[in-house]
Parts: sequence; structure tokens; C-alpha cells
Amino acid sequence: MNGRHSISIAILSESQDDVALINGTLRDAGHAAQCHWVKTPTDLSKLLADEPVELLILNCDRYPDSIRQVIKQKDRHNPEVPVIALQEEADEKHILEAMKSGACDLVSIGLRDRLQSVVTRELRALRVERALNSTIHSATEYKRQLKDHMQSSSSAIALVEEGIITDVNDAWLALFRAASNDEVIGLPLMDSFEPESQAAIKGALVAAIAGKWAVNEKLIAKSHITSSDDNEVHLEFRKFVFDNGPCVQVRISAADRQIQEPTKLVHDALKRDPTTLLFHRAQFLERIEKRLRRKPASGLHVLAYVRIDNFADVCERVGILNSDEILAQFAEAVRKRMHPRDVAGRFEGTALMVLLERGKARDAEVWGKQLCEHIRKLTFDVDDKSTPLTCSVGVCAANEVYSTLEKFVTATVDAYKIAKQAGGNSVVLSDSAAEDTKQQEFDAIWVKHLKSALMDDRFRLAQLPIAGLRSDGIEMYDLLVRMLDEQGNSVLPSEFLPAAERNNMMKNIDRWMVKAAIEFCNNSNADRVFVRLSRQSVLDASTIAWMEQEFDKREFDCTRLVMQLPERDAAKHIKQTRSVVTKLRKLGIGFALENYGIDQERFQILDILKPDYIKIDGELMHTLITDPGMQKSVEGIVRAANERSIKTVAERVENANAMAVLFQLGLDFMQGHYVHEPEVVLEDTVSGKHVTLDDLVAANAN
Repeated sequence: MNGRHSISIAILSESQDDVALINGTLRDAGHAAQCHWVKTPTDLSKLLADEPVELLILNCDRYPDSIRQVIKQKDRHNPEVPVIALQEEADEKHILEAMKSGACDLVSIGLRDRLQSVVTRELRALRVERALNSTIHSATEYKRQLKDHMQSSSSAIALVEEGIITDVNDAWLALFRAASNDEVIGLPLMDSFEPESQAAIKGALVAAIAGKWAVNEKLIAKSHITSSDDNEVHLEFRKFVFDNGPCVQVRISAADRQIQEPTKLVHDALKRDPTTLLFHRAQFLERIEKRLRRKPASGLHVLAYVRIDNFADVCERVGILNSDEILAQFAEAVRKRMHPRDVAGRFEGTALMVLLERGKARDAEVWGKQLCEHIRKLTFDVDDKSTPLTCSVGVCAANEVYSTLEKFVTATVDAYKIAKQAGGNSVVLSDSAAEDTKQQEFDAIWVKHLKSALMDDRFRLAQLPIAGLRSDGIEMYDLLVRMLDEQGNSVLPSEFLPAAERNNMMKNIDRWMVKAAIEFCNNSNADRVFVRLSRQSVLDASTIAWMEQEFDKREFDCTRLVMQLPERDAAKHIKQTRSVVTKLRKLGIGFALENYGIDQERFQILDILKPDYIKIDGELMHTLITDPGMQKSVEGIVRAANERSIKTVAERVENANAMAVLFQLGLDFMQGHYVHEPEVVLEDTVSGKHVTLDDLVAANAN
């Protein structure tokens, strides 16, 4: 580095003093720096789109986003640009954490000499990489170098063009048990993987070609012909451009495995039922009792009791000796429908029990309906005999009413009995809690807490970014409500919202949310925010007049607001909903249907309400990854939405596999933990500084 070339650097900090400090430091080292001051994530997005930035320097103490969030935003524009983090004090532990988050290094703000050295090192590495890429991308020598790299790599690597394998290395041949390249080249990449993984792989290939696949992002897939004992592999995708067009390099790195001692494997096996491979009853009950002692980070626990209908008839069709094999296949079908955090066991006879973690009880009911429909469509085979099956499911949400595990399990089994008495192949969500006298006592307490929280302004707004799958031009957020108790501790929505709904208090919370949304828009660069409207507000004739009064009072641009309503509530009160939507549109407010897709192909409601957005129900996301039937259904929803000029949003996207499938199916937007955790920003009334909700809760705990 001789300093004659001007360096384009983005300084991410809320203070302009950092720009002057870094600019002076680099000039003292001989670097001609052109520094761009970036105060907010929106400023960063615009800068990366408009300027060829070579380096990002992030002051972790004076910027709203974390290192990981900055890396994710930067990767959408230019993954190769390095990020150097600054902090008031940086020890070895903090440096390691910063580098794990994606930063090249972490430097103490006062160590100017080290900052100069780190900047020099990263710029040199960046320019060498760019020069190399520029040369080899445009020359045939690049292909030779790439092939040499492939052959020397211990990872299994294949080049894929339009879904067809064009080249592989020896590690790929060994992994997939192929004798030579001739057995592999020319075959579709999909042929090497299980059907349940093919949609995600196809979506990842399309996303990589479109430049939407993040560097080092891994897709988890299953292959039926690998030489590994475990058929799960991790795939990385990277786009390359040759003279004859773009291709994708697919790299497979073996999933991390820990060698377990034989004694540990034996102990684990003893905990499981040999037929279903699920936990024995005692082991299962022990685990759910531990789970129930702690509340999920979000949502609630729901217990499901699942049993095959008329199992005696099944035994007659396949024989008593074969009945265990049918039960084993049924248990495997149930296991595949579970989320990673769910736990299941064989409860009694042919009955299985699953502890689910869901956002709300309705999500568990939807899970049960999907399971019943899935089982009904399958055929279960053993030897030369086959049989169809149906099952019934009882579900019950955990709450304060059930003081013991015995009562909780009993309520779940009672719900199953109602489903069975209805003829089977059905799901019943226990509503006994709503009628229980004890529930009414708890509600009376909650009503006092809710009224107190409203009076003391102890509700908080959480923002969940909505990311574009097709483009990143619009900054959108889903706004959620959070509550603090009188001690400043966080209260989960799954605890207070059901009580608010049962006691006709949701419209008060809705109005708080609308006011908070206006303030959020006034203090941010959000182009559009989504706010939930409850059924109570839709049925309240004064809602729209109140909203109009608030908007006029605050001179608010209503086009930045989108009101959303669950599809089930909208369908149940279609006349009132249509009236509300008509009045919202006159104000310039958008409308969205959320939790859409459970009642498949309900397109008539789209023609009646004409929403601007539909949100595909988050409960479908886990099943969507591996279920071709569900993928076809969602693809039909997307097609119907496109025909009506409706934008589609996927809810609760948790991982890269889900994102890849959604990209391939043509959805427009996504939200969920894969995009960003919900973030609550508060203001400390003493210091005036902004802190997170977790910080405030921790401070109160101390």
C-alpha cells in the first residue's frame, strides 16, 4: 500500500467525531481515505448500492445494529468487503466473539497503530482477491485453477449449470460412490438427493444465480446414495461466471458429528421405545415436566395426544404380528411433522404424545389438522399387505389452570376423546380451560394487570423486519406488542393476549399499537409497517373514526401503514371486514390477510377483500420444506396472488432451507428469526440512552 490510491471507507457510527478520528488515523499512515459517514442501517444500504465501498469500520458502541446484522446487510450488496469492528476496550474474548460474528478483527478505539495495521492488511487482502477474481473470471486459466482447487479440496465439490452437473472432484465421486466422472456428469443434481430435499436445493440454485444466496450459508439436505452412515449433508452454493454463462459451485462439508461412547449409545437406546423409537412413557413425562417448568422464549407449550383410529381393524387387515411395523411407520410419519424443539413419546398402547412449542394454541390445532390430512393420504405397507390409516388428535395449551401435570395430560386426553367420538380423523383443541372457574379467577387478575399496564404505559413496541426475496428496495417491519410487569420484567404475549381477547380488551391494545406505530414511523425511515387489528376492533363501529382522528391530529402519512387481520377472523366476519377495508383504503392504508393458507384454495376471500398482501401461515413453514404436496399448494396460492397483484409474505422463516424453498416458489417477502430476531427498543428515562428490552430486564434483575 503506497497511499496513492484513494480508499473508499464507510464509518458506521452515530457520532461524526469517529469519522474525523478514523480519517486522521488513516492519513497519518499514508492512506488517502474517502470516508462516508453512516448513521443508520438505511444510510448503509443506500451507500452500498451507490458507492464502491472497499471497507466498513463499525463502532459497536455507537451504532444501532450488531456486527452480525451489519454483515448480513453488507452481504446483500458486496460479500467480499471486509468489516473491522471498533470498541472502547477489546480483549481476546471480545475479539473472538467479533470474528465469530463475521468481523475481520476488533480494535480498541484508542489503539491507532493497530487500527492502521489492520486496515492495511485487510485492504491488501481485498485488492489481491479482487485482482485474482478479475483475472481468472475472464480467462480460461481460471477454469484450470478452479479445477485444481476442486481436486485438491477434501470437500466434495460439483459445478452445476441449469441444474445439471458439469464437473465434480474426486471427493464428490467418493461421497456418492461413483467410479468415474462419466457416471455423474450430465445428470441432474437433484437425482442425488431425497425428494424431501429437492425443492430446497432447487431454490438455493436459483437464489445463487440471482445473487441472493449469502456466502457461507449452508443448506441441510438428505442424500440416499452417499457413503456416509448419516445421510444428512451440508451444502454451500457459490456463483461463478464463465465465458459460456453462469454456473453454481456446490460444496458439501460433512455435518459435525461427535463420536459417542458405546455405553452412551446403549443408555440412550434404553430410553426409547423399540417400536416407535420415541421416548418411553416415563422418559417422556420426565422431559415434559422439565420443559413445563420454563416458559418458551416466545409462544407457549401445547400437548398433543395422537392415536390411530380403529387399530383393531388395522390388525385384521395386516395381521397381529405385522401391526407393530404399521405403528412404527405411523410414528415415523408423526416424527417428520415435528419441529426441532418438539419432543415425543409413546404414551400408552398405540397412543403417542407430543409436546409442541408454538406461538399460540391455534398453531398446534393447525399442526394436528395437517397431520390428520397427511396420514389420511398415505398407504402403509408391510410385506405384501397394505392398509390406509386415519388418526385423531387432542391438543391442549399449558396455562395456570393446570396446577399439575396430571390435570394437563387429562385435559389433553379428554380433547382426544371428543375427536374420536366425532368419528375420528379429526382434531379437537381443548376449550375446557376457557369455561373453568379457575380460569375466570386468573382472568380477573390479568384484567387488573392489563388495565394497570395501559395506564402506566408499560406496553412496548417490537419491530420484526420483513426482507425482500426479490428485491431489497422497500424497508418494511411487522410491529409486535410486548408488556412489562410492575417490576419491569418482560411478559410474553402468549400470557397476556389470550386474557385480553377473552375479556374484550384487545381493542384497547390495538389503539395503543396504532399510536405507537405512528411514533415509530415518525422516528424511522420505514417505508411500510404492519399492525395487527383484532376481531374486536373490526366489530367495533368506532374504530375507523378513532383512527382517522388520530391520523389527522398527528398529520400522519397513512400510506406507510398496513393493517393486518387473520384470515380466519376475516372469513368469519366477512361483511364487517369488507366495510373496514373499504374505509381503510379511503385513508390510504394498506390491508393484509395473515395466517393465510390453512384453509387451502380459499381464493374467494381474496376477490372479496382484495388485500395488498397475504401472509402465508408460519405453521406451514416447517412442513413446506419436505412436503411436495404442501409446496404445490403454496405455489398455487402464490400464483393466485400474482394474478390478483397481491404481494406474498412468508411468516416464521427459521432457516436457509425454508428461504430456498420460498425463493423457488416465487414468494415476494419473508419474516422470522432467519431474517432478524424481534427487537424492542426502549428509552432509559434516567440516562436518556436507548437500551434493549433484555438490557432493561437484566438491569431490574440485578
